[in-house]
Amino acid sequence: MRQEIGDFEKMELEKGKDFEIDNLYALLQDRKEKMPEGSYTTYLFEKGLDKILKKVGEECTEVIIAGKDKDKSETIYEIADLVYHVMVLMVETGITPDEIRAELKSRNVIDHKIKQEKMTSDQG
Repeated sequence: MRQEIGDFEKMELEKGKDFEIDNLYALLQDRKEKMPEGSYTTYLFEKGLDKILKKVGEECTEVIIAGKDKDKSETIYEIADLVYHVMVLMVETGITPDEIRAELKSRNVIDHKIKQEKMTSDQG
């Protein structure tokens, strides 16, 4: 089921900027601070953490269904919705994109190390 998020799309298009996660994060922070009337993002922040978590869960399910159906365009659409809602969650809980980048970077190092250890143990 498609819904209109619109907030970030309209603002980014009006500014003529290329999409960047950091720009979306800043926009969401601005929405939380200013709480403009009629904004879907404002609605989520007003409803609070439980509503935001519910939306993240719903979007996860929609990604799974679209992926299972092997519908590429719908999967892309639903992943975009999931990213948006996860980022709303990040703003609500004070998690920054840099913290996520750092976590992903640390996992890359860990995964590489685990692979090396597995290869070494398989040879011995």
